[in-house]
Amino acid sequence: MNPKIKILLVEDDPNFGSIMKSYLELNDFEVMLKPDGKQGLTAFRSESFDICILDVMMPEMDGFTLAKEIKKTNIDTPFIFLTAKSLKEDMLEGFRTGADDYITKPFDSEVLLFKIHAILKRKMQRAENETFINEMTVGKLSFNFNLRTLSHANLVQQLSPKEAHLLKMLITSKDGILLRKDALEKIWGNDNYFNGRSMDVFIARLRKCLKADPAIEIVNIHGNGFRLMVG
Repeated sequence: MNPKIKILLVEDDPNFGSIMKSYLELNDFEVMLKPDGKQGLTAFRSESFDICILDVMMPEMDGFTLAKEIKKTNIDTPFIFLTAKSLKEDMLEGFRTGADDYITKPFDSEVLLFKIHAILKRKMQRAENETFINEMTVGKLSFNFNLRTLSHANLVQQLSPKEAHLLKMLITSKDGILLRKDALEKIWGNDNYFNGRSMDVFIARLRKCLKADPAIEIVNIHGNGFRLMVG
């Protein structure tokens, strides 16, 4: 028997949350319901979920903030925003946060089901497409993305999640150039100034890790991004 898809549902309206939880469970999902953003984040950090459904306006921590924290923990977890607000600015903020979809209340429950299945299908397809790049060679170094290790001879370096994702994107970037904007949106969830400075720190750390092979260099492409060079 295949395991059930596990959903984290964070909704502060107890009646609406209970109805949604029951509806999703009737459609063969496993659902954990939390009433506010802080409890939702605690649950996400303690358990594994396939997808998150987040209300936007909540006490303690709003949905946008929760989504950003979720991305810091696991950038690959998809999520859908639910909200009674249909303002363009709110929708744009939702998508900038990295949302896979944004649904305004009231909505058709069957449409929500369709969107969940579509998002999970895309996630599975991405995982299948990326399987072949979990282990790769960079110059004289061996990089294992799943284990987040960079190896050379008897030296094994453990990379942080962000370092591993940066190296993966540098290796697989189209035309060999990793655009700053793409890395910031994919890994940090937002391309603002402070995240940009944070990324520069991680690029510097990655350069130190790659020094095990002097032929490898991360080159700045001024005003654009980075290129991984192997001499």
